[in-house]
Amino acid sequence: MISRRDLLSTMITAAGLLWKVPVLSSKASKPSTKIGFDMPSGACDCHVHIFDPKQFPFAGTRGYTPEPASIDELRGLHKALHIDRVVVVQPSVYGTDNRCTLDAIRKVGNGARGVAVIDEKTTDAALDEMTRAGVRGIRLNFNQAGLADPAAARQQVQIAIERVKDRNWHIQINTGPAMIDAIASVLSSSPVPIVFDHFGGALGRVAEGMQQPGFAAVLNLVRTGKAYVKISAAADQPPDHGVRLADVAPLARAFVSANPQRILWGTNWPHPDAAAVPGRKNTDLAPLLQTDDGRILNLLPVWVPDPGTRRTILVDNPAKLYGFSV
Repeated sequence: MISRRDLLSTMITAAGLLWKVPVLSSKASKPSTKIGFDMPSGACDCHVHIFDPKQFPFAGTRGYTPEPASIDELRGLHKALHIDRVVVVQPSVYGTDNRCTLDAIRKVGNGARGVAVIDEKTTDAALDEMTRAGVRGIRLNFNQAGLADPAAARQQVQIAIERVKDRNWHIQINTGPAMIDAIASVLSSSPVPIVFDHFGGALGRVAEGMQQPGFAAVLNLVRTGKAYVKISAAADQPPDHGVRLADVAPLARAFVSANPQRILWGTNWPHPDAAAVPGRKNTDLAPLLQTDDGRILNLLPVWVPDPGTRRTILVDNPAKLYGFSV
């Protein structure tokens, strides 16, 4: 029997349409496991996306087409997880059109901050407006852009530094350990905070653990306070979207042991499937991954047994980086 998702994907592909107005939508994942430890007041989910193609159409040049994920669904997630604050990160499917992210920050209110994506056409006036709206950083998504040249990556980081150095913003980078190692000199000398997505990209080769190429450089940047790292998306990474969580634990513990003041936690909700899939066009529907965020959050006290250190990660570090009051 054909599934509802398969039916929707077939309809969109057959019509040859851009994904603008959703006809049907499977719901984004909801946590099915209750939180088994005391969450501190002011806890922050430092990495989520909102997908609202009906109001904010995706870019035609996007790499994939996710299902919609709404503010109401996000609120339900955080109610279940006992999360009070959130950082909405601009996803690649919107390019430099930050309207959806800004709309999400506005709707959530004082408990929300954002990370935008900009280019050379983004004016200083637009950056000022984004600051007032709650944006506190810009994202360089090397992975989704397929950027593998360290010289080009280094140049992009330097350009980004110039754009944000007078704004009390940070630069968030989505790339892998090998690239981080290759550009470590510009990262370590950055006058603005650097943040690495999703374990610094180390989940892509998680079975190799801390021995994988470049991991030592990522760990050293965190240890020396030159970079933050998000221990996020623990169960969402390629190649099989179901990494052995036992393999993730040593990476999490290594980062926390290196410098707990530079660790951030996030869900990566609604868990988009941005991986390149043979035969899948960028306009074909890529169903959201069904991740139990309650189960993943319950791993935090396993990785970080000390409640005070967990508060540092969940409350204090985000408050400092994103400008929340403590």
